[in-house]
Amino acid sequence: MMADKKQGTSSISIITQFYPPDYAATGQFIYDLAGALAQEGFEVSVFTGMPGYAFRQTDVKHEEHDNGVFVRRTGSIHLMSKRIRNKVFGSVLFIARCVVKCLSKDIRGSHLVLTSAPPFLGLIGWFYNKIFGYTYSCIIYDIYPEVAVRLKVVALDHWIVKFWEFANRKVWDRSESLIVLSEPMKQLLIEKYKNLADKIHVIHSWADPKFIIPIAKSENWFAKLYGLTDCFVVMYSGNLGRCHDSQTLLKCAQLLISRTDIKFVFIGNGVGSQIIKQAIDSGQLPNVLQLPYQDREVLPYSLTACDLSLVSILPNVGDTIAPSKIYGILAAAKPVAVICPKDNYLREIVDQGNCGSCFENGDAQELADYICWLADNPHMQEKLGKNARKLLERHYTIDQAIPKYINALGLREQCPDSVEQNQPSLL
Repeated sequence: MMADKKQGTSSISIITQFYPPDYAATGQFIYDLAGALAQEGFEVSVFTGMPGYAFRQTDVKHEEHDNGVFVRRTGSIHLMSKRIRNKVFGSVLFIARCVVKCLSKDIRGSHLVLTSAPPFLGLIGWFYNKIFGYTYSCIIYDIYPEVAVRLKVVALDHWIVKFWEFANRKVWDRSESLIVLSEPMKQLLIEKYKNLADKIHVIHSWADPKFIIPIAKSENWFAKLYGLTDCFVVMYSGNLGRCHDSQTLLKCAQLLISRTDIKFVFIGNGVGSQIIKQAIDSGQLPNVLQLPYQDREVLPYSLTACDLSLVSILPNVGDTIAPSKIYGILAAAKPVAVICPKDNYLREIVDQGNCGSCFENGDAQELADYICWLADNPHMQEKLGKNARKLLERHYTIDQAIPKYINALGLREQCPDSVEQNQPSLL
């Protein structure tokens, strides 16, 4: 079949199920990436679904220009929206609509960028390349089915795992490039698929230091609204799912009930959030406030309404996922406490910036002791927070990431002079 655009044009089409106003971190990530690529002079379009997490927002347009990007949204359903079977059905429906979308002339000729959510979305790239001969790249947030197997959601010898691995191999073999968010993720892929080594790029996530700006709690409307200004606030913000250590967080909060000057705040949802909710409802956690996901415009205030932020990850999934919440914490200039195994890469980030401390899974008492120490030493809160902000500004912003994406997506030859000139100082 003849193409409608020449190979090598500066047109980029990104397909992702989640995109703002959805709360999903993957959607926020793609919003920043698409906007940054558009600012560099590339023609960028996004094909996505209607809000799934933020499905109560009914004023979202099916087509719009936003942040320099042309966004098209397909329809979606919200029956049994919290159930896995509905999520699976919604994902299948979205992929089917993507197949139809890829048949349209306005997308053909673009370099296609596909995310790893939902599962099997990468097959669209394989189809796009096989039928039209155009190129595509994959951004891999989580390595599935490896995550599901390690969490014992599905057995290693199950047919769905075998099919999933087969599909991954087909998709990744034909891709121009694969982008992962951490070095351990890259090493895991190389162990499984040695032939992919040359096309895997490690590009860390980021936070926008212009969007998330340090704000004193005394001047923060969010902190005032929820009564957080006169106590030491420990916050977990974001998805608390199957890959996160909710039990250590729960036990730590229970250990500190007697410290009436310390309050825990959990913002978001997930399996772990349900565990926290049950403990609150049963009266076990009088020192805990639980809130739903916040809209994107609220994040600069919610993330800065604490004195210490938490990140957690279970021991057996550290090379399959890369928690992106840590970058927003750094931008907010808050100390960070990370619960993870000794060999997890997050420890390198915290040590590099001298911006907090790390604890092994299950060490609830050590975490509790650290919280008490930090609560009693305000000068250390300020020092660690400033270090966190400096770390982000030096290493984890979109300015550092965008030249790497341009290179990984094979767009270097079409890159504007400004990006070429900035590359040495950014990489």
